[in-house]
Amino acid sequence: MELLAQYGLFLAKIATVVVAIAVIAAIIVNLAQRKKQRGELRVTNLSEHYKEMKESLAVALLDGPQQKQWHKAQKKKQKQEAKAAKARAKLGNAEPEGKPRAWVLDFKGSMDAHEVNSLREEITAVLAAAKARDQVVIRLESPGGVVHGYGLAASQLQRLRDKQIPLTVAVDKVAASGGYMMACVANKIVSAPFAILGSIGVVAQIPNLHRFLKNKDIDIELHTAGQYKRTLTMLGENTEEGRRKFREDLNETHHLFKDFVHRMRPGLDIEQVATGEHWYGVQALEKGLVDAVETSDELLLGLMESHEVIGVRYQQRKKMLDRFTGSAAESADRLLLRWWQRGQKPLM
Repeated sequence: MELLAQYGLFLAKIATVVVAIAVIAAIIVNLAQRKKQRGELRVTNLSEHYKEMKESLAVALLDGPQQKQWHKAQKKKQKQEAKAAKARAKLGNAEPEGKPRAWVLDFKGSMDAHEVNSLREEITAVLAAAKARDQVVIRLESPGGVVHGYGLAASQLQRLRDKQIPLTVAVDKVAASGGYMMACVANKIVSAPFAILGSIGVVAQIPNLHRFLKNKDIDIELHTAGQYKRTLTMLGENTEEGRRKFREDLNETHHLFKDFVHRMRPGLDIEQVATGEHWYGVQALEKGLVDAVETSDELLLGLMESHEVIGVRYQQRKKMLDRFTGSAAESADRLLLRWWQRGQKPLM
C-alpha cells in the first residue's frame, strides 16, 4: 500500500513538471506569435501558371525525341533572353514595357462578411502597385449577410473606382443581397449562366418566447432609455408600436440599398429589380443586373492574351483556437447557405 502511495506521489510530481513545462512553452509560443505580423500577402502569377500547364500538356503529347528537341529549344530561348537582358543593362537601357496587369482577388463572403479584413489588405496592396493600364478582377461568391458588414465590403471596392482602376466582378455561383451590393460597385459584372444574382431586399426575423416563459411563470424585465432603443425582443412582450418601428427601419434600409444600387448602375429599372427576387445569370442579363454571361475562367483566359494576370491573397495568421472556432463558424455558414438555397431555388 505504501509502495502504491509513493508511486502515486511520483506520478503527481511528473505530471506537475510536465504541466509546468507545457505552460512555459505555451507562453513562449504566444509571445513569439505576437511579434509576428498578423498575416502575409501571397502573390501568384496566374499567367505563368496557365502557361506552364499548357506547355506540360503539349510536351506530354510529344514522343521521346520531340521532347528532347523541345527542351533544347527552351534552354536556347532562355539563354537568348538572359543575354538580351544583360546587354540592355550594360547599355543602361530600360526594360521594354510589358503587358498591363490584371490583379485577381477572391471574396467568398460569410454571413458577417468578416472576410473584408483580408479584402481591405489586398486592395491596399493593389492600389500601391497598380499602374495606369492595369485593372482588377474580383471573383465574388456571397449570398449576403449583415448590412454593416457588406456595406463596408462594398466601400472597399469603391476605393478602386475612386482611383480610376477598372473593376470587373465575376460571379460563378451566387452574388445575392449584400453580395450584389458589392458586385454593383464594379464597372462590369459577368456571371455564369446559372449563377444567382439580385435579391435586392432586406429581411429580418426574430423568435419571441414571451408566451412560453409566461406559461412557465418566468418574468423578463427589459429597461431602456430612449423610445426606440429596443423595438422587438426575443424574451419580452412585443408591442404593435415596436413592430411598426421595426418595419420602418427595414423599409428605410431597403430604400438606402435601392439608392446605392441605382447610383452604381443608373441604367437599371430599380423598382422592377428591387423586389427581393433573385434571377439566374441569363435572366439577370436581360434585367440589366449583369453585363455579360461567362464564367470567371473564360474571363481570365481572355485577359491573359492582353494582360499579365496576377492573383493576390492576404493570408491571416490564426491561433489554434481561432482555427477551431473559425472552422465551426464556416460550417454553420455553409449550413445556412444550403438552407437558403433549398428555400430559394428548385432542386435539380
